[in-house]
Amino acid sequence: MSIDTNRPASPADRDLRALFDPVSVVVVGASDDERKWGNWLARAAISGSRPLHLVNHTRDTVLGRLAYRSVSDIPGPVGLVAICVPARQVAAAVDDALAAGARAIVAISAGFGETGPAGRRLERDIADRVRNSGALLLGPNCLGVFDAGSGLSLTSNPLPAGRVAFLSQSGNLSLDLAGLLAEHGLGFSRFASLGNQADVDLPELLRACAGHDTTDVVAVYCEQFTDGRRFVAAARDVGKPVVLLSAGSSAASARVAASHTGSMVPASAAVAAACAAAGVHRVHSLGELADLLALLAAPARPDGRRLAILSDGGGHAAVAAELAGLSGLDVPALSAPLRARVGGHLPGHAGTSNPVDVAGGAEQDLHCLARVADDLLGSGEVDALLLSGYFGGYGEYGPDLAAAELAVAERLGDVVLRTGRPVAVQTMFPWGPVAGVLRARGIPVFRRAESATVGLGRLAPEARRRCAAADPRPAQATAATGAPSTTAAGTDYWSARQLLAAAGVPFPAAMLVDGHARLNIAAAALRPPWVLKADGPLHKSDVGGVRMGLRDSDELAAAYDDLVGRLAPAGCVLEEMADVSGGAELIAGVRQDPHFGPVAVVGIGGVYTELLADVQVGLAPLVPRQVLAMLSRLRGAALLTGVRGRGRLDLDAAAQVIALVTEVAAQHPEITELEVNPLLVTAAGALALDARIVTRPPATTQQTGDADIE
Repeated sequence: MSIDTNRPASPADRDLRALFDPVSVVVVGASDDERKWGNWLARAAISGSRPLHLVNHTRDTVLGRLAYRSVSDIPGPVGLVAICVPARQVAAAVDDALAAGARAIVAISAGFGETGPAGRRLERDIADRVRNSGALLLGPNCLGVFDAGSGLSLTSNPLPAGRVAFLSQSGNLSLDLAGLLAEHGLGFSRFASLGNQADVDLPELLRACAGHDTTDVVAVYCEQFTDGRRFVAAARDVGKPVVLLSAGSSAASARVAASHTGSMVPASAAVAAACAAAGVHRVHSLGELADLLALLAAPARPDGRRLAILSDGGGHAAVAAELAGLSGLDVPALSAPLRARVGGHLPGHAGTSNPVDVAGGAEQDLHCLARVADDLLGSGEVDALLLSGYFGGYGEYGPDLAAAELAVAERLGDVVLRTGRPVAVQTMFPWGPVAGVLRARGIPVFRRAESATVGLGRLAPEARRRCAAADPRPAQATAATGAPSTTAAGTDYWSARQLLAAAGVPFPAAMLVDGHARLNIAAAALRPPWVLKADGPLHKSDVGGVRMGLRDSDELAAAYDDLVGRLAPAGCVLEEMADVSGGAELIAGVRQDPHFGPVAVVGIGGVYTELLADVQVGLAPLVPRQVLAMLSRLRGAALLTGVRGRGRLDLDAAAQVIALVTEVAAQHPEITELEVNPLLVTAAGALALDARIVTRPPATTQQTGDADIE
C-alpha cells in the first residue's frame, strides 16, 4: 500500500486537556437507533458528568433530549465534539465544529486512511484544518475517549474506573482488558483510542499521562508506530511504568495486523529494541498485560530477584519454586537465624528453608502466615514474597477461620507497607472475600502461580535495566562528511569495507584485484597466507566465493581462475588471512526500520549466525557501554569471557568497533542494511573479516501506515 509520508509531526508538548477535560461534550450524529455509534456514544455521554449537547440534522429530540441541527446552533461554549456520521459527511461536520469554537474533535467515523490513497488525502485535509485552527483531532476511525477523573465518558461500552491509563489501537481489546482488570480490582484512569493517529498520536498521549495525577501506570496496545523514536522518548519521559502489547512478531499475526491497520507492521526486533531503549515492559497477551499491571499497581515492587515462597502445601511450594526459576527468580536458602525465627511460628515438622511449608500450621493458627511473612520480608534476605496455596478458602470451615483469614489479609497489607517489599498471592479462591481485602490493600491475587512469578521476574531490577542510548536520536541523520558515499556502493564487499574503514573499523590488509597482473602485485605486498574473495555476492561462502589458506603463487592463481570462471565477479579482494585461533566470531548489523530507524543487531556470528540466533537488539547508534551490556546478555556470553581454558577476549575493543559500525549506519540514511560478519574478537583486539551493505537512493521515502479499529 502506498503510504502518506507528508503527515506533519505533532507538537510534542501540546496541552491535551481539551480532549480529556472539556468544558462540554457534543455528539454529532446522535441517534435513537441502538445499532449506531451515535446512540452508543450519546448514552455514554449522558452517564458522564460533562455538560452534553446532541446534534442530529433531521430530528429535534434524541434519547428524550433536545437535539440541535448543527453545532453552531448550540448556545454556550463548545468543547469536545464527537463525530459519528458517515465519512462523506465528516469534513462538513468538522468545519461546523471548528466554526463553533470546538477545541477537540474525536472522529469515530471510519473510511479514511485505512481505505487507500483517496481516504488518506481526505484524512490529511481534515487533520490540517483541525491543526491549523489550534484544535486537537483524535482519530479518525477510533473508539472514543474516557477520563474517570474528569467524568468524561465517550466510549461504546462502560469502562471501570481505576488508575491505569490505556492507549489502544484496538477497540475490542480495550473492552477485553477492562474485564481482566476488573478481576484484579483495577480499572482505567483514562482511555484513548488511537485510531489513524492523523493528528494526536501515541507519543503525545503518553506525555499527557505524565502529569495525570490519577494515572499510576500506562498500558499501550499499538500496531503502528508513526514515529518510533518519538515513542521511545515519550515513554522514557513519562515517569511512570509503561507496558506495551504489540502484535506482529509472528508471520501470521503480522498478516492479521497488516490487514487490520493497513500498515507495515514493525518487525518484532525493532519493537524489542525500542522497549529496551525506553524501559518499557513488553508483553505478548492480554492476560499477561493484566497480570503485570496488577503487580505494577501494587504499592511495592521488588528490589532484586530473591523470592521467598510461603505455602500451606508441599505441592504448591514445589511448583511455585520451579516456576520461579523458569521466570529468572532466585529462591535462596534462608540463613540459620532466620529459619529459627520462622520455625518459632510453625509446627516442628514444618519446612523452613525456602520454600517455607507451614505443614498444617495454618489450620491451627492462620495468623502464623502473617508473622512468617513479616519475618521473611523484614529480614533483608529476600526481595518479594509469594503466598501460594489454600489461603482464601479456610473460611469455608467456619466463622472463626473466616474472620481470621480477613484479619490476616489486612495484616499482610500492613507488612507490605512497613517493609516496602511486595507480596503476591496465588490461591484456589481468587474471588472470595479474602481476595477482595487483599486487592483493596494493594496485594495482587492470582489463580495461577505462573502469573505471579512471570510478572515478578519481569519487575526484577536486572530485567528492568535499560540497555539503550541516553538519547534516542531521530531515525535518520545527515551523512558524515569525508566518508565515501554509499549511494553507488551497492552490495560489493570492497565498497562496504572502504566506508567502514574510513570510520575507523579495522580490517586485515587487502587489495582489490582484477587480473593476474594486479593479483601478483597484491601478493607481493601482502603477507601469506591469503584469503581471496569474489567481490559482489552477499553471502560469498554460500556460493563458494571465498578461498582461504592460500600460501604460494600457484595456489593463488588457481583460486583466482576458479572464482572468475565460476562466478564472473567484477573483481576480487586479496586479504591477509587473520589468525582466528583462540578467538570468537561476532556479528554486528544494522537494519533500517521504517518506524524506528536504524536497529542494531549484536550477537554470535560466523556461518552459524542464523542457526544459533543468539543476538541482542538495540536502537542505533550504540555506544560501547551499551554494546558490552548486550554482549553480556548473549546465551554464548561465556565464550567471550573465558570458559574451559579459553582466555578472556578483548570485549572493550569489540564494543568500540561495533559502536563504530552502528554509527556509520545511523549517519547514512540511504543504508537499509549493514552487516559485519564475522567480527573476529581475540585477546589482542577486534578485526572485521567481512562486510556487506545494501543501499537505496537517499530520496527514497519511508513507509508508514494507516490504522483501523475493530
